[in-house]
Amino acid sequence: MKWTIGGVTVTKIVELEATGGTGFLLPQATPEAILPLTWLRPHFADDNGRLRMSIHSFLVETPERRIIVDTCLGNGKQNRRAPHWNDRDGPFLADLAAAGYAAESIDTVLCTHLHVDHVGWNTKLLDGKWVPTFPRAQYLMGRADYEHWRSVPDRPDMAYILADSVTPIIESGLARMVETDERVCEEITLVPTPGHTPGHVSVMIQSRGEQALITGDFMHHPCQIARPDWSTLVDSDPDQAIVTRRSVFQRLAGAPVLVLGTHFAGVTAGRIVRDGDTCRLDI
Repeated sequence: MKWTIGGVTVTKIVELEATGGTGFLLPQATPEAILPLTWLRPHFADDNGRLRMSIHSFLVETPERRIIVDTCLGNGKQNRRAPHWNDRDGPFLADLAAAGYAAESIDTVLCTHLHVDHVGWNTKLLDGKWVPTFPRAQYLMGRADYEHWRSVPDRPDMAYILADSVTPIIESGLARMVETDERVCEEITLVPTPGHTPGHVSVMIQSRGEQALITGDFMHHPCQIARPDWSTLVDSDPDQAIVTRRSVFQRLAGAPVLVLGTHFAGVTAGRIVRDGDTCRLDI
């Protein structure tokens, strides 16, 4: 899938899609709660009220840059909480190349945050060592997120993620720690959207009078547009995440900003509009 925002193109590269099994993430999004939100079907939920979700990257191409936003799960990674995320052997890099974006052509890797499904393809295993997958790229990582996760003692899962997908990038000299409001280039600016993680960011694209926002994980599913009070079980600060969602939806409701959901399946993108006392995604 591909979108054009002024002089910028955004291409979606899917690693994994699934329907159902999301209770561990959004326990409040039961089938009974989802079915009344009829606008979610068919792209974001099935006829039984089960959520559809995706793990994908966005390749953002400006006139001067090739930026991959979030790098999914990766192949060969171990010690992941979800068993089917361990030791994957998927065609992500081949799919990226088939879309016209060989790994060597990427000049920027941008991580909205440092969770497992956003940094996995930062590295690949070569001769028993984790090395940068995108050898000519500068990797932009949030300073606040990195400082937080490397100092948390009770998250062994994050220690594994840092060890195989973040630290090798730092040791290679390709990492640059950025602030949550960093201007990446003329068309790309980071937007602070904390709550899911302390330094979480979304990505604003502005070109030729058009705008788009790549969400990252300040929301995981479009149902949270209607129910911003539904925080996921993996939010670092659920209360802050609710505040962030409400604030962003207030700003975007009715605005001509294309919202590109980092975990939205199906059509993936739309605009936020008012829907009675709440909001929905208009596709």
